Amino acid sequence: MSKNWLIVVLILLTNTLSAQQKRTKYDVVVYGGTSAGVIAAYTAKQMGKSVLLIEPGTRLGGLSSGGLGYTDIGNKYAIKGLSLDFYRKVGQQYGNFEQWIFEPHVAENIFLAYLKKAKVKVLYSYGIISAEKINKRISSITLENSARPSIKTNKTVSGREFVDCSYEGDLMAKAAVSYTVGREDNGQYNETYNGSQFRDKHQFPDGVDPYIIPGKPESGLVWGISNGVLLPDGTGNKMVQTYNIRVCLCKDPANSIPITQPDDYKPERYELLLRLMAKKPIKHIEDFMTTSGMPDQKTDINNNGPFSTDMIGTSWKYPEGSYAERQAIFKAHENYTKGFFYFVGHDSRVPVDIRNEMLQYGYPKDEYLNTNHFTTQMYVREARRMIGEYVMTQANCQGKKTVSDGIGMAAYTMDSHNAERIVVNGMVKNEGDVQIGGFGPFPVSYQSLTPKRGDCTNLLVPVCLSASHIAYGSIRMEPVFMMLGQSSAVAACLAIDDKVTVQQVNVKKIQVQLKTNPLANGSTPEILVDNDDAYGVTINGSWKRMPNFEGCYGPSLLINDAPAADDYVRFTPDIKKEGTYNVYTYIAKAPGTSSHITLLIDGGKQEKSYDINMNDVTVKGQAEGEWVSIGKYHFSAGNKGYVTISAKNADGKVLADAVLFVPERK
Repeated sequence: MSKNWLIVVLILLTNTLSAQQKRTKYDVVVYGGTSAGVIAAYTAKQMGKSVLLIEPGTRLGGLSSGGLGYTDIGNKYAIKGLSLDFYRKVGQQYGNFEQWIFEPHVAENIFLAYLKKAKVKVLYSYGIISAEKINKRISSITLENSARPSIKTNKTVSGREFVDCSYEGDLMAKAAVSYTVGREDNGQYNETYNGSQFRDKHQFPDGVDPYIIPGKPESGLVWGISNGVLLPDGTGNKMVQTYNIRVCLCKDPANSIPITQPDDYKPERYELLLRLMAKKPIKHIEDFMTTSGMPDQKTDINNNGPFSTDMIGTSWKYPEGSYAERQAIFKAHENYTKGFFYFVGHDSRVPVDIRNEMLQYGYPKDEYLNTNHFTTQMYVREARRMIGEYVMTQANCQGKKTVSDGIGMAAYTMDSHNAERIVVNGMVKNEGDVQIGGFGPFPVSYQSLTPKRGDCTNLLVPVCLSASHIAYGSIRMEPVFMMLGQSSAVAACLAIDDKVTVQQVNVKKIQVQLKTNPLANGSTPEILVDNDDAYGVTINGSWKRMPNFEGCYGPSLLINDAPAADDYVRFTPDIKKEGTYNVYTYIAKAPGTSSHITLLIDGGKQEKSYDINMNDVTVKGQAEGEWVSIGKYHFSAGNKGYVTISAKNADGKVLADAVLFVPERK
């Protein structure tokens, strides 16, 4: 062999070794460091697998640490496992049992603590550019440095099972898994709230002129209005519901930075707000943006009304856009949002009272320290949605269809924000907003997390799951994503252990694992006894079941309108392990309820009495109900112990809902 050939061989060998060194293999690869991604990675590692969590950005937690601190719940009963554990940990930070409202840095620290505890490896600032499949299985994915794409530092990661926890479904798409974008026609899944929807929520009042020079179409449309044509209700289309940025602002002068004029500030972008004010009396900033209060004088800002923080019509290209295109869309949203705040606080055409109210807010000094105190996470309400083995639809949300392979529950209103702003009958109007509730928690099918068998057999998709647009509107909440992330991780681990595809995983095994090891740490599970349970509830007296009662825990609660002294509801837990339990009862408030509630607690040896003064019960959070501690008690194994909600000495209506037994953890 000549010297030159030897040099060539050595170079090729070196390159091959270099490529092998860059290629790493894991049991479970989780793509997307959202709340679902963190929980999925933690769960898989706790189950003994080697795990890599890949986050294209630099911050973990997605929206839960990105500004959405006022949690959209629906019904707390639906939230289980590590998702519920997250909100319990939030509560501990604020001295409460559990809490659903929190500051961004609190959420981030909790997510980081999960990963540190499990020793999960995290790869930041790398986004997927391709996926290699062999026999319908992803063998590896190739990633580029999203912070420095011009520098060739690509990495190749191999895995046995993959979980796509991104809001965009990028891994799913690169793996050539079937998906859709936009709103299906109502006829596709026999729905009534899908497709184009022209409704009155978050809608402009009649008479708001859409033209730059009022009454003159030739002058052109005011900024933010498209020249689209209103489609018949229910018509399918590719329009994506609008995004916004859930901004954390602060009213504490010692902890806030003034809102200044942003890049690319153009006052004409907010002309419609002025025209709205001229048609509809606006007294406070809350009339056109939601300012949900959070701890330490902070707030979670969200859209409210026809013209607000939603940048309507600018999200359509985001789901399938390149990283550069998405960054440009985010920057446009950032400028629009910062400009919106600045306009409200400084433009002389805005009433002075409104301006002064806005000027009370600033960017928080103690949040987002590395990004100039402003989040990098846009509220991607909906992007790609997988078309998997099962498609969740409106019928599932409303209980007309119930799946038997549920691995998590959803409970929020079927919610879609507006998708377009157009001219209708010479007036500016929004189209797309739907908010339909009135139903209880419903199970999410395991098959909605799995691709079609012909697409891929080792991928799970808990965020961009298989659901119609309107069903996704109910499922797409952060607590639900965390539950589905945990379920996906359990399924991935079982697929490895049982040497089967994700479609072949025994769903009952997933359900058992989630029930017996909900915190993925082998600890004794807590015990919930709800009034709707088939066993463990004894009723004496005239109690009525009230389905979907506002603030109830689960599908219903029991109410006694004219209580007698011997009326009661008894909750009997099935204690598997004798020990000390912290006991809580769920309290919902309603007009005319008794000023106090008497409870009788027996751990199996001696009955004790406990009185709750309803005036001392403070309902916190979005749902009109809270767990109230009734003390710590020792319970024997079996069914000897109980908690009784008694109507004795009641001076009003008595409500009985649920009792929780939490084992004392050392």
